[in-house]
Amino acid sequence: MNFFNKILTKLGLRKDEPTPPPAPVTPPPAPITGAPDKGEKDNVTPPPAPAPVAAKPVTPAAVVSRTVAPAAPPIIPPAPVKPAVQAISEVDVVRQLEKLAEGSALDWKVSIVDLLKLLDIDSSREARKELAVELDCPADLMEDSAKMNVWLHKTVLKKIAENGGNIPQSLLD
Repeated sequence: MNFFNKILTKLGLRKDEPTPPPAPVTPPPAPITGAPDKGEKDNVTPPPAPAPVAAKPVTPAAVVSRTVAPAAPPIIPPAPVKPAVQAISEVDVVRQLEKLAEGSALDWKVSIVDLLKLLDIDSSREARKELAVELDCPADLMEDSAKMNVWLHKTVLKKIAENGGNIPQSLLD
């Protein structure tokens, strides 16, 4: 699981992947009869021979009066069912994070480190660099830890909002 998906999962925003439809059930092949297994002896009775059919002479009137039954339509398996497109439901991220922050000195509205700590996710410099690379942080910001953290905080909040979290506009500007 990538780093940002851990954040979405902790906030209840992780979208489940659609499950593929079940494979169509095909009946097992009919058993082969008439040939004895090597272990069997003379206990197999061969199938009865078909009765001979007497041929009737074909006359032009007989040809005209015969009708041919239509062939059975081909069996077409049903098309796989696609899941209906669902709107992303909005999750009250602000309330969740404020509840988690109660009684702590963590300020998730300003600090990416505090946000990650509230979610019980690794907030080390290496982890933040990994998240920044995953979210395509510009290279010039990666060289300055403070600038990278500010960019990362804004970007993570923006991505949370894009995935159905209710982040206030004041935190996105």
